[in-house]
Amino acid sequence: MADTERKLGEFGFAGDDNVVPFEVGPLDVRGRMVQLGPLLDRILARHDYPEPVARLLAEAVVVTVLLGTSLKFEGKFILQTRTDGPVDMLVADFTTPHSLRAYARFDAERLQALLDAGEDKPETLLGSGVLALTIDQGAHTQRYQGIVQLDGTTLEEAAKIYFRQSEQIPTDVKLSVGKLVLPAEGGRREHWRAGGLLAQFLPKAPERLRMPDLHGGDGDPGADAQEVTDNAWQELLALVATVDHTELLDPTIGAERLLYRLFNEHGVRVFEPIEIRDECSCSREKIRGILDGFSAEEITDSVEDGVIRVNCEFCSKAYEFEPAEFSAEA
Repeated sequence: MADTERKLGEFGFAGDDNVVPFEVGPLDVRGRMVQLGPLLDRILARHDYPEPVARLLAEAVVVTVLLGTSLKFEGKFILQTRTDGPVDMLVADFTTPHSLRAYARFDAERLQALLDAGEDKPETLLGSGVLALTIDQGAHTQRYQGIVQLDGTTLEEAAKIYFRQSEQIPTDVKLSVGKLVLPAEGGRREHWRAGGLLAQFLPKAPERLRMPDLHGGDGDPGADAQEVTDNAWQELLALVATVDHTELLDPTIGAERLLYRLFNEHGVRVFEPIEIRDECSCSREKIRGILDGFSAEEITDSVEDGVIRVNCEFCSKAYEFEPAEFSAEA
């Protein structure tokens, strides 16, 4: 057994904020599962988003960690939506080996108008636009970016489309977001939680990976074509379909127990968990570097009450600079 591989229960459970890679050999399936707790709670509480916005961002975070932790090199995985809905931007990025940050942008008036009208579906709040999934290996390398159209599409559906379009790998994704109510001083407190499961069909025989052509547009005769018909993949889909959304969130079940419940008849291997940390990459030096590129006029326009204030959109940390720091460069 490799150092990175372990049997279920051998070393206990990964717990919250750890991605658990797994493999089901007889089904030719590999995947990852995660339950996010304190980390997600901190990110969402920091911004005090309205609940529908928080749920959307939580889903984006789960997709990001499930995909980002697959990187085998030093780099960054970035998820970003650009849409015409009241929640017009979601951004989450994962920097290897474990740093995560995220934020959302929304129009409060438009959001409230939709909520007052009873329109609270995530796809409605997002509206139409695109989901961009970017892999950045750093300086002197070319970024890879996959684009998925969002038009009444959930983030869960978009993640599946991304794999079909960009990697042509049969992939199933299941996401869940909710709140856990726990006792606290003076009463009770709600804590955000999220869970996700990603499973991919990776047989050695390439003919088993054949999938129908993508929809070519209105009237495409292949529009109703089925996914891969291989028995192993169809069994995987049936098993994942039995997962209840509450199971993905329940900390008393955990990733390993749920994986065992799903795949014990076939034998499931889990690997060393990947810890996810709430870490922003902003710094005073980086922001100062950006301000150094401002013209004298832009520096002047940035001054408020005698100082230049910059807030990080991800972690909400505030930085202050004296205008005189840039007068010489300007």
